[in-house]
Amino acid sequence: MFRRLALLLSLLAFVAPAGATTSRIKDLVDVEGIRENQLIGYGLVVGLNGTGDTLNNSPFTRQSIQSMMERLGVNTRGMNLRTANVAAVMVTANLPPFSTQGTRIDIKVSAMGDARSLQGGELLVTPLVGADGEVYAVGQGAVAIAGFQAQGAAASITRGVPTVGRVSNGGIVEREVAFSINRMASLKLALRNPDLTTARRIAAAINDFIGAPTAEPTDPATIHLKVPQRFEGNIVALLTEIEQLRVQPDQVAKVVIDEASGIIVMGKDVRVSTVAIAQGNLTVTISERPQVSQPNPLAQGQTVVTPRTQIQATEEGKRLALVREGVSLQELVDGLNALGIGPRDMIAILQAIKAAGALQAEIEVL
Repeated sequence: MFRRLALLLSLLAFVAPAGATTSRIKDLVDVEGIRENQLIGYGLVVGLNGTGDTLNNSPFTRQSIQSMMERLGVNTRGMNLRTANVAAVMVTANLPPFSTQGTRIDIKVSAMGDARSLQGGELLVTPLVGADGEVYAVGQGAVAIAGFQAQGAAASITRGVPTVGRVSNGGIVEREVAFSINRMASLKLALRNPDLTTARRIAAAINDFIGAPTAEPTDPATIHLKVPQRFEGNIVALLTEIEQLRVQPDQVAKVVIDEASGIIVMGKDVRVSTVAIAQGNLTVTISERPQVSQPNPLAQGQTVVTPRTQIQATEEGKRLALVREGVSLQELVDGLNALGIGPRDMIAILQAIKAAGALQAEIEVL
């Protein structure tokens, strides 16, 4: 009886309120070991229509061409290479988790030298290595770019970035990353947005589903999960059931500001204490109107230019606005918009409110 009552109280404590947004655990956490691995390689793109690297300005391209030709049985040492149809590129890719040999992946190609465009090029066989220096994939194929470049005798046009392209399914996995998830006795769930409340809610939802205290949050970003006995050797089934559970994520009150672009993003939990705000713009206008003084033809004088400078200062008067304590995000935005100010001035006002101790939120400047 008491056990059922305790379980009921636990469920009620973590039930999301009406109208609250819930998310799947699958969208909130990453599972230890299930991740991508980054690969990188150096290669050559051939077949360019005169838009490749200038060999005099890109000595690494010349050396790569000579090394490749020697491996193919052609000696080019001491010769004057003047081709403009080859470009040296860096090749990058992400190796998906649990990729098997023969699996194809997309690769990205980026020019290193002074090539103008990779349009119509063909990437030659390029080994892709991981952080440990081992070759995990090999890339080759036709390069597709999103931009283009056209040039004439007196004008040119460039749209997008023609020196970056992709090779769809151009990489073939040659080495697998050894990892057996079904043999693990415990798992770690890493929160994508670390938060103490969210971690506790996820652990409680998992424990309620399994019916035993198997999940425990160890810090705001990590949940330690012991594999129940009935799921031993079948962790895939356990994760399939867990990732569909829904919880209400929590977040700190935060205001994100990008001063370069004037973008302001405020969370729903941002609150403001009682504060009065006034804002005024001071505009200074300086105009130059030089006046030319020219003598009469028979006076034998000199023409003199007299500077005329006019300075005018105008200050726009703004009323003092009062923002009440505990207002919501919508009321705060409406109050700032009522002052008739732009995003740039609004950034300065938010920072001033924070400095006054009236903004109950964290400000993050990008």
